[in-house]
This record gives sequence, C-alpha cells and structure tokens, in this order.
Amino acid sequence: MSQSTPSRNYRVLIGKPGLDGHDRGAKVIARALRDAGFEVIYSGLHQTPEMLVNIALQEDVDCIGLSILSGAHNTLMPDVVKLLNEQGASDIFVFGGGIIPDEDIPKLKDQGVLEIFTPGTSTSDVVEFLTKACEKRHS
Repeated sequence: MSQSTPSRNYRVLIGKPGLDGHDRGAKVIARALRDAGFEVIYSGLHQTPEMLVNIALQEDVDCIGLSILSGAHNTLMPDVVKLLNEQGASDIFVFGGGIIPDEDIPKLKDQGVLEIFTPGTSTSDVVEFLTKACEKRHS
C-alpha cells in the first residue's frame, strides 16, 4: 500500500490525556505523521481534556489524536469531543489509539470519535486515514 501525502499542511494535535505516562506510541505516530507532511503538535504527558481543547483551538488544528493506555478512554475521549462541540469547534475531529478493547470502539465512535487505532495498526494506515479525513474536512 502506498502512503498518501497530504495535498496541504494539515495540523494534528497528538495528546496524552490523563495519568498515563507511556508516550512511545504517541511519539511514533507523531513522527510518522511529520514524515508524511503533517504539521504535528505534541501536548506532552498528563493533559486534561480542557487543556487539549485549548491547545487545539490556539493551534488551529484539523484534528486531535488521543493516545490512551490507562483504561480511561471511555471518559477522556468523549470529554474532548464534548468540549470541542461546546466551543463551536465540532469540525475538529478526534481519533484515538492505545489499549482499547474492541467492545468499547463502537461506543466511542457513537460518541463522536472518528476512528480508533489499536496496537499493530501500521503507521501507513494511520497516515492514509488521516489524509483522507483531513481532505474531507476541507472539501
């Protein structure tokens, strides 16, 4: 599968909400997106949903990627979506990754998370998906 290259510089915030202190996966995704031509902002560890939404608004991002390994995905991901909606920024889409049980994924999508990437997903698949999603956002 060939990797898509964005037709413009899309901006992505990679966030680490909650108390999860493991960020290797987030950094791998951030690097893959940068290598593919995205502008990437990395939040650092231990961010609240409010902090991430504030960063997203200040940085004028197209999307927020949340990396969660702590088990708090059912709370933190919907909270970010809700806060974006409250700020009138529902066009900023949210995607996630990490240790997320398959049975939780449909509920997260129903709550506004566009996609979930679990361990083993290739970085080229993430780049391909985000390229298409960002192009759709701007069409």
